[in-house]
Amino acid sequence: MSAVTMITPNPAADEARRQGLRRMRTVAVGLLLFAAVVYVLTRDQDGFLGFVNAGAEASMVGAIADWFAVTALFKHPLGIPIPHTALIPKRKDDLGRSLEEFFGENFLQEAIIRERVAAATISHRIGVWAAQPDNARRVVDEVAEVATIGLSKVGDRQIAELVESVLVPRFRAEPIAPLLGSFVVEVVKDDLHHGLVDLALTELHDWLVANPDTVRAVLTERAPWWAPDRLNEAVTTRIHAETVRWVADIRDDPLHRAREALDSMLAQLGQDLLFDPETQARAEGLKNRLLDHPQFTTTGISLWNALRNALLSALRDPSGELRRRLQAELVSFAERLTVDEGLRRRLDGVAADAAVFVVDRYGAELTTVITSTIERWDGREAARRIELHVGRDLQFIRINGTIVGGLVGVLIHAGTVLL
Repeated sequence: MSAVTMITPNPAADEARRQGLRRMRTVAVGLLLFAAVVYVLTRDQDGFLGFVNAGAEASMVGAIADWFAVTALFKHPLGIPIPHTALIPKRKDDLGRSLEEFFGENFLQEAIIRERVAAATISHRIGVWAAQPDNARRVVDEVAEVATIGLSKVGDRQIAELVESVLVPRFRAEPIAPLLGSFVVEVVKDDLHHGLVDLALTELHDWLVANPDTVRAVLTERAPWWAPDRLNEAVTTRIHAETVRWVADIRDDPLHRAREALDSMLAQLGQDLLFDPETQARAEGLKNRLLDHPQFTTTGISLWNALRNALLSALRDPSGELRRRLQAELVSFAERLTVDEGLRRRLDGVAADAAVFVVDRYGAELTTVITSTIERWDGREAARRIELHVGRDLQFIRINGTIVGGLVGVLIHAGTVLL
């Protein structure tokens, strides 16, 4: 893999770092030059000046040694290819592997992750923050905006491809008779259809009562042409009245024979769909005819567009009921988070489990990013960038070496004088 030059992410920040590095280098070099001047001026002196001379000499040694050590990290001192210098440019790949191992061994451990997630008290912080109406509104606004963008990006072509390439093959491969049979059996068993039947009968009765002329007109159109009009009118009026009475009887009597007949028919249908091959074959044939009909895809697109337009209209209205409801629910949940310790503990546990799962499953890939990234860096550019970030602090090694070296020199000279 060929090395590539690292891109400067922030020129202004790099310039500030560069100026700080220059200042600290100037201080370190200034101390070295000051020690050299003092050494020259106090050479061959005894007494107090002898101590000063010894300290200055040791300061120069310490300053030069630490300059060599710091410089050897990033380049060859004075351009001389001394062994074990320019460590970062030559061994950056080893450094990357060491960093990868260090990160994996000391950060991506389950106990550490759970401890840090628990210490972060994520759910409590979220609860306190989201309980504020302004913050909840910001969350709802962002979610609404993202959802609006997402819904707007989905066009008819994508829905058609979804229906034709995913849904239709899946529906065609899945036998529908057992599914319908189980559904019908459960509906009849739990009497779930009675409410729907009651509603249908009530609406039918009200429509018949409110539209007698329409009913008579429909019946009259089907009457024999030779029948007298007065007879047709009497017959249609009687049929309408009897129909209204019959529907009312069924509506008002939970044990009506028509209801029992419907229950029996549905129960038999459910059993046939589950166990009768002929009924199952007819159900599969009906399913395939529906799937093959060109209108199936068009209907799917129409349903999606209706749903999407309704959602977009609700999401785009800042003062609409949907946003208000979402904000109220979010504030309510956040307030519960702030007082319900058990809920917070469960949610923090879920967050910790999720973090551990991600680390266990993808931890190796995450740490490999360190090695692969460093391997792409150019060695000299990597050294320059690292020095730019940490070089200013490393200059304190030179400064400390100069000062400590001088103190050690004074102590050694004092020991020499005493001996």
